[in-house]
Amino acid sequence: MVDLSTTNMLLGIMAVVSVLEGLVLIGLAVGGIVAYQRVMRLMADLETRHVAPLRQKAEAILADVQAVTARVTHQTERVDHAISGTIDRVDETAERVKDSVVDKMNSAVGIFRGVRAAIMAVLGSEPPAPAAGRP
Repeated sequence: MVDLSTTNMLLGIMAVVSVLEGLVLIGLAVGGIVAYQRVMRLMADLETRHVAPLRQKAEAILADVQAVTARVTHQTERVDHAISGTIDRVDETAERVKDSVVDKMNSAVGIFRGVRAAIMAVLGSEPPAPAAGRP
């Protein structure tokens, strides 16, 4: 007969090693779960103590910035409207002044030409012909 004692002994050793490997894997899994839970508690604690207050402060600052932006936008629109209105009035006034000056100048030129024509008629000389391009 064949002696299987050596084979049985090696199979026993392999069985013990497999059980030990299984126990090590179970221990690693339990250690991993415990470490994960600790890290999650630490993250929740950090969020509660540090992140939440910072987020609230950031939200308050953002609300202030939005309010200031809205006010600046409103004031900018008002200033733009006021400037546009003022420019329109200045343009209108300049046009009126120009028209008034042109009317007065035309009257003065007409009077001057009339006086000149009268003087020329009295002196008996002929007025020179107007230059090209002049009325």
